[in-house]
Amino acid sequence: MLSRRAFLQTATAVAAATARPLNVILMYADDLGWGDLGCYGSTLSTPHLDRAAREGVRFTHCLSANPVCSPSRAALLTGRYPTRVGVPVVLFPADKTGLAEGEQTLAQLLKAKGYKTQCVGKWHLGHLAPHLPTYKGFDHYFGIPYSNDMTPRWLMDGEKVVEEQATLETLTPRYTARAVQFIEDSKANPFFLYFPHTYPHIPLAASPAFRGKSTQGIYGDVVSELDWSVGQIMETLRKHGLDKNTLFLFSSDNGPWFQGSPGKLRGRKGMTWEGGVRVPLIAWWPGRIPKGRVCHSLVSTMDLVPTVCALTGAARPARATDGVDITGLLTGAKTELERDAILYFDNINLQCVRQGKWKLHISRYNNVTYSPAPAGGRKNIRLKNPELYDVAADPDESFDVAAENPEVVKRLTARVEELMKGFPENIQRQYESQKAGPLSPNAAGAVSR
Repeated sequence: MLSRRAFLQTATAVAAATARPLNVILMYADDLGWGDLGCYGSTLSTPHLDRAAREGVRFTHCLSANPVCSPSRAALLTGRYPTRVGVPVVLFPADKTGLAEGEQTLAQLLKAKGYKTQCVGKWHLGHLAPHLPTYKGFDHYFGIPYSNDMTPRWLMDGEKVVEEQATLETLTPRYTARAVQFIEDSKANPFFLYFPHTYPHIPLAASPAFRGKSTQGIYGDVVSELDWSVGQIMETLRKHGLDKNTLFLFSSDNGPWFQGSPGKLRGRKGMTWEGGVRVPLIAWWPGRIPKGRVCHSLVSTMDLVPTVCALTGAARPARATDGVDITGLLTGAKTELERDAILYFDNINLQCVRQGKWKLHISRYNNVTYSPAPAGGRKNIRLKNPELYDVAADPDESFDVAAENPEVVKRLTARVEELMKGFPENIQRQYESQKAGPLSPNAAGAVSR
């Protein structure tokens, strides 16, 4: 038992820590599946992330705003649907676009509050000067501006290309070293570290310290090294006494691609089945987030911007966010959150809507229903009959219960119509075209109860 003096010293230290501005670290994996972490049921070795989950809160129903790279990142950093912010599709080296003018990133909002900011890793929101991290609120950038399967595979330090073809085996340790250095250099100031890892996006590569060590192939090696990186960050925070004053968030941009696991969910990257859009989310903040909680409330990666703004006192974005403040879920003050319906876009096409346990599929790409795509190529086609799934009771979306729940279908359809009125004109036109377009038979494999 602590003596009175020791107790008062501890209480004073905690009070001093909580009085300081909150540091924020947002680590984002690339193509890591919902079922790829030990704490989500995987056999892959992820001890550091598992520890973070035990010491914090793990979310089971976190949705990315999109099933592919660039759009999901645009939504993460703005709190707004990618179809609003000018990045509805994956960007390639030939593209000259990025976030639309006037959109504010979390880094810009925190920088205005006096935070030191840094981005380390995969950016994928444009490589030209107006769209680089250093133009979007980050004091410095180190990483690859695109996916590691794109050419050229530049490694940038600031706005300078330091390697024309980045060495894949060195990326995770080099990223981690830069992230650790930033924390150590910034420990006297409030800081925001955005750490979007390159992996486990293909092509996969691990450093010699991890290559061949996992017993689960190169994918296991890569995930182990990713988890090691998490451990290095958390060890640095503890070493400098920053752990109780830092909110650490970990998630992924979308579901798994060729390797990796969506767990018990249906679908993978590029699909709006849950396996393509539901991602892990772990939040860790010792002393403020109760230990060992599992939250089943529906949340979105778009929620992180309004939540961090609320916790840090930073100004909210000038343009309304589609995400909401989930502070109550983090602290345990709430176990469920009433929220508006969440829309699932792929490219500029609306495909699904979800509210609570109910998910309504409205349209789907023909190569998802029929793979490979039929003659004529990949097209998004409205379903002849919208499909309704109770994703709480039926997580792999196998049983279409639309016929048994016509009022739910009617309510969700009506809400979609209202929400779509608030989107840019080109997205509204696409939605009207989609409704007037050809019909598709329902997906093979869906079963009626």
